[in-house]
Amino acid sequence: AGAAADATELMINQSVAIATSLAHDKLDDVATNAAAIDLEATSLGKPAAKISSAAKEMQKATKIADVRNAFGKLSEALVAYLDAQKRKPGAGLKVSVCPMVDKPWIQKDGPIQNPYYGSEMLGCGSFKK
Repeated sequence: AGAAADATELMINQSVAIATSLAHDKLDDVATNAAAIDLEATSLGKPAAKISSAAKEMQKATKIADVRNAFGKLSEALVAYLDAQKRKPGAGLKVSVCPMVDKPWIQKDGPIQNPYYGSEMLGCGSFKK
């Protein structure tokens, strides 16, 4: 159980790093973080298969719009996985949702930083209750 918890925590942290990059309209370390998420998700097996699949898609994407699309799938899968495991994202982290694309993401508590629209609509979204 400890290994699964560690793997989950790593996936969450890498997802937060990707969201932060996308919120700033950058692709810095996105492929590296997606590869790490894929590795952790693979170690968790079938329950995390959708996370792994979205992470693979994100690694192949070269345009920010495609990366954001894959990140939406990844975030949906990660949040669904957390819900299934009855886990919260962790201290200081919250699940947020973008009403425009109807997709979640995990970010640090504080002002909303929308990874799906970046500088276009950085503050669009809300924290899930």
